[in-house]
Amino acid sequence: MSGWAIDLGTTNTGVAIWDDVAGRPRLLELTDICRVPDGEDQLEAPRLVPSATHVLPGDDFWTKVGRWPLMSRNFFMGQQAHIGRQALEMNKGRITPNFTLMFKPYLGLDPLRILARAGKERFTARDICRIFLRELFANVKRTTGKRIRDLVVTTPVEAFESYRAEITEITRKLGVKRIRFVDEPVAAAIGYGIGAGRQRLVLVVDFGGGTLDLALVRIDARNMESGQCDVLAKEGRNVGGNDIDDWIVEAFCTEHGYPLHANSEDEQHNFWYNMLLAEARRVKEAVFFSPQETFLITPPDDLRNFEARLRGDASAMDFSREKLIEILEGKDLYMTMRSCLEGIRQQMNDQGLGFDDVSDVLMVGGSTLLPGVYDVFEEGFGRDRVRAWQPFEAVAYGASAFSAGSLSQSDFIVHDYSLRTYRNDGQEVEYPIVVPRGTRFPTKPNLWKRQFVPTCALGMPEDQFRLVICEIGRDDGQDRRFGFDADGRVHKIGGKGGGGKQLIVPLNESNPTLGKLEPPHSPSDRRPRLEISFGVNADRWLSATVQDLYTKKYLMKEEAVVRLL
Repeated sequence: MSGWAIDLGTTNTGVAIWDDVAGRPRLLELTDICRVPDGEDQLEAPRLVPSATHVLPGDDFWTKVGRWPLMSRNFFMGQQAHIGRQALEMNKGRITPNFTLMFKPYLGLDPLRILARAGKERFTARDICRIFLRELFANVKRTTGKRIRDLVVTTPVEAFESYRAEITEITRKLGVKRIRFVDEPVAAAIGYGIGAGRQRLVLVVDFGGGTLDLALVRIDARNMESGQCDVLAKEGRNVGGNDIDDWIVEAFCTEHGYPLHANSEDEQHNFWYNMLLAEARRVKEAVFFSPQETFLITPPDDLRNFEARLRGDASAMDFSREKLIEILEGKDLYMTMRSCLEGIRQQMNDQGLGFDDVSDVLMVGGSTLLPGVYDVFEEGFGRDRVRAWQPFEAVAYGASAFSAGSLSQSDFIVHDYSLRTYRNDGQEVEYPIVVPRGTRFPTKPNLWKRQFVPTCALGMPEDQFRLVICEIGRDDGQDRRFGFDADGRVHKIGGKGGGGKQLIVPLNESNPTLGKLEPPHSPSDRRPRLEISFGVNADRWLSATVQDLYTKKYLMKEEAVVRLL
């Protein structure tokens, strides 16, 4: 077997491997931690691992280990948490501060966010990701007898490079020698199109727990392991099933007059709120299949005093499919989806393509089952082209095929990339674009070329040439998450009101130096001292060539600086 792949999802995670004998991908069934359908939840796909973590108190854990037989101690030595189904089972009915349901939304932009605590220990998003992957890898080793050394990880379309950097650093410390990334909807298209024996133009709609991603992919797969995959268009938004759970809770609290606090000082209040979130998810999924459900909450005995804070009948709220649609419309979900689709249309028009050229619209992810979602895409493509294929497994399958085969890929840059520069007065910051979004790579080494005068900001001779490179994305105002702060209190992260403003993320701020100036540049000399050109290589790295115009020497020649998304 070869070709390890992880579909690291906000809600669920899948581990797939390419089976050389069978000539197809296979999703691993990690029996200790994966979901087991109970006959009631029709959306729980087996073999997927909930992306949940329950950290263990260090003192309690090691005390218990000391009482175990030697064999057991050797087997469990170093375990820091329960993950997946085990974590969910430990928090049924009453969610503890040791528990976090997700970590992915925070990892790239806020990796130091406190998500859980155990005793005196606090665990950041980075900690939780490390612990989750460590336990996941351990389960893979126990199940297959093999260690993961070569790995493909799927990522959302709008993920920042900092997210990939975090995953890379964590997996390398866990023993991964080679890691590659593939966009989640692109992976789904690969899984759908391989072995088709003919060219397909597939629009993938990947709508999961944390993100909505669309990708238009042309696939010419000659067999299960080789062919060409060309990404023609991509759009994404930070909205998913977990946001919808928040919206349902908001509707419940508004109806009953229950105050929503971004930071509550009352730990019991936090337990109460998390119970509401769990019930919101249940009724949301229930109305996927039935028109009417009841939002029902019965707190434990020690929480019953919270019922008194609610007006009217605190224990129930009629909830219907129509109510859910009303909530989704009020939060502009359908408008957001149409905006993504319009972005795809514009990118297609630029290439002389139209919706009539699309052979299939592939719906992937549990949130595609929300009422009204299919309608948005059937409006543009007709019912006969909109279909579901392995909605929970497609991304992992495609990533596994990508990792194992010789499928070549053509892609383009999703975000704008700029330099942080200053005007002559040294005060006002400007961000000139170096690589615009939509740029296909690899490019020529001199895609962008300019001459620079060193800033000499302190009025002293400058002996270092520094440039900060920034990634520019969108804040669509949809990212609303909840986590525990350092004191174990639940708090709201983000919120509506971003209004589509730009997010500027420095990529090399810790090491911005692109060369040493010998001799140093005098602040009185305003002549250009350096000429720099940028290009993007085949591995998505921004490469730089820097020449000192005074000495005619090259400080850098097509050297990789930062990796682009």
